[in-house]
Amino acid sequence: MLKFVTAGESHGQALVAWISGLPAGVPVDFGFINGELHRRQLGYGRGGRQKIEKDHAEALGGVRHGHTIGAPVALRIENRDWSNWEHALAVEDRPEDRDQRRPLTAPRPGHADLAGALKFGFHDARYILERASARETAARVAAGAFAKLLLREFGCDILSHVIAVGHIRLERAATWAEIQAVCANLDSPLRCVDPETELRMKQEVDHVLRAGDSVGGIFEVVAHGVPPGLGSHAQWDTKLDGRLARAVMSIQAVKAAEIGAGVAAAMSYGSEVGDEIQYDAAKRRFVRPTNRAGGLEGGITNGEDVVVRGYLKPISTLRRPLGTADLVSKQPIQAAYERSDVCVVPAGGVAGEAMTALILADALLEKFGGDSLAETRRNFDGYSRQLDEF
Repeated sequence: MLKFVTAGESHGQALVAWISGLPAGVPVDFGFINGELHRRQLGYGRGGRQKIEKDHAEALGGVRHGHTIGAPVALRIENRDWSNWEHALAVEDRPEDRDQRRPLTAPRPGHADLAGALKFGFHDARYILERASARETAARVAAGAFAKLLLREFGCDILSHVIAVGHIRLERAATWAEIQAVCANLDSPLRCVDPETELRMKQEVDHVLRAGDSVGGIFEVVAHGVPPGLGSHAQWDTKLDGRLARAVMSIQAVKAAEIGAGVAAAMSYGSEVGDEIQYDAAKRRFVRPTNRAGGLEGGITNGEDVVVRGYLKPISTLRRPLGTADLVSKQPIQAAYERSDVCVVPAGGVAGEAMTALILADALLEKFGGDSLAETRRNFDGYSRQLDEF
């Protein structure tokens, strides 16, 4: 029901996001949306590109007088760096631009360069890397902000924090209050809830920077206030954990996804993994004192926080590049170096929030429907009464 696509190249004129399926009447706060775009640009270890771009979303359709109107939403995010690339990536084939195209023939190991060049028959990987770039996540974050605005109307909020950078890992669980606090602190270099661990993470980034290397890590997305009953056990493609894993795995450089205790659960006994069930008479809800399932059982939300982790590999552009083979000459050569980041784990978490929000918003609309926010809310309120009476 809720769909989105993005378009645009890393150094093209702009990024574009298109979202359909939002009900009419959702309040649209562009201060919040642009704040989300700003959060994506933060984090210790980011490169020079973040000093150029000042991401700002402009709505071209689907929003009027501060509310969605039930039509597709079209968004545009300007690429300020386009002024340095308008000849290299010109839309038209103009003779005066041909000697300024900046071809890339030294594919980077670990990047989409070679695989994409082989797929499309290009001997210049420029067209591949421009679209494969994680710059595209800015459009996802803008789309995800709309999903977040919808979810907030139903008491659901989504945030992320960093639990590992390289060899340094947070060795305890984080509370929702701690995650809220660290996300509100835009000066937090790596958005880790423990200051001592964050300092060691920062030192890890400094180490790889001096070595001309890059570093990956793990971000954790937490969706708080998700109602039980989203998703379904009935078919493989309706299971919400599978849909969330696919969404997080689609983020550039993410090589693994985990729901709840996931990896640790695979190496534990059943008695150590299952979340015991209790009934809270005051809240008139079934609750669990632990949340190893990550808020999902059988592909259905169970009322606890939905917890999803993304495992980011180190980015492939290195200041001390690895060996490769030239696309044209086929001779050994050092991989190309494009201006890039050293660590993007906090930014990956913001992209993870956006993708989680889009999947949960889709699941919410799937269950409650509604052409307008008022209709969706009536259906949601009726379901809430049903849970109270259960």
